[in-house]
Amino acid sequence: MDEFKEDIDKISNQIEKWQEDGLSMFLTSSFQSHSIPLLHIISVIDNQIPIYFLQTGYHFPETMRFRRDIQKMLDLNLIDISSNVPRNQQRDANGQFLFTSDPDTCCYLNKTKSMDSILPKYDIWISGVRKSQNANRKSFQEIEKTPNGTLRYHPILDWSNKMIYNYAAKHGLPKHPLEKKGYLSIGCQPCTKKFDPQDERGGRWAGLNKTECGLHTELLK
Repeated sequence: MDEFKEDIDKISNQIEKWQEDGLSMFLTSSFQSHSIPLLHIISVIDNQIPIYFLQTGYHFPETMRFRRDIQKMLDLNLIDISSNVPRNQQRDANGQFLFTSDPDTCCYLNKTKSMDSILPKYDIWISGVRKSQNANRKSFQEIEKTPNGTLRYHPILDWSNKMIYNYAAKHGLPKHPLEKKGYLSIGCQPCTKKFDPQDERGGRWAGLNKTECGLHTELLK
């Protein structure tokens, strides 16, 4: 018995219903290992659904190569979006880059504000967040609203790490190359350390009272 059939049928039926209703949709992805199963599912349902990648300019080279490999493998309709504030202007009053002195503002400029320009163009935002990733996401619902009224759809919200692993293994999906070097949750290079085995996202913004970039807090009601 296919443990994923019921979930995939549900996702497919929901997307097809919205498409029949004339609603437009897009997906965002950080192209980490745990992102790839949802990208695979969406590529099978409709590989013309736009996939937006937040190009902050601070990603690991391995992430950029992995992203290109996955795009080619799944034939994704991939679109880069980036901040309208040039990276060399993302500095504080002392001339330090914001990722060192004010990571919240850095995330706002490169991620949250960039998404603000995309949301009004679509009815549905598909996101691969899962409850098991951190305490903030445990309270998420399958469908929620963004401040501008666009619906957020979390189709694999209840998937466990084991389900992600099993789905990837079943379909021969590759892992992010940095995993074997001790990274699990991989974001921008200046703000990512090797992971804590007891905390999936413990390597993100290590040492700071920060667990989210704003996409899953400020852009949710």
